Amino acid sequence: MSYPWLVMIIIGVLTFATRISFIVLLERWQTPSIIRRALRFVPVSVLTAIFVPELLSPEGVPDVSLNNLRLLAGGIAMLVAWKTKNVIWTIIAGMGSLFLLQWFL
Repeated sequence: MSYPWLVMIIIGVLTFATRISFIVLLERWQTPSIIRRALRFVPVSVLTAIFVPELLSPEGVPDVSLNNLRLLAGGIAMLVAWKTKNVIWTIIAGMGSLFLLQWFL
């Protein structure tokens, strides 16, 4: 067996073992309520960590002026999300407003 195949098999087994260990562990261990409550905020935190730097510094330099079209489009998307509470309309509004702002400005 060649070396790359051996490495891929070992990595696959380790990945499977890591994932199955959580399934087996969580069958026997009851998660404390404080951890369950904290885990509800993980998706929001991760999404915020992804899109806030992209909105505030699209060129790698912080820009909170009206010249930052991504920030303006993000603001429009936030308003639509607040009013409609609909993910699809939020995406359409954000991407559409960014496209229109780039087109006209």
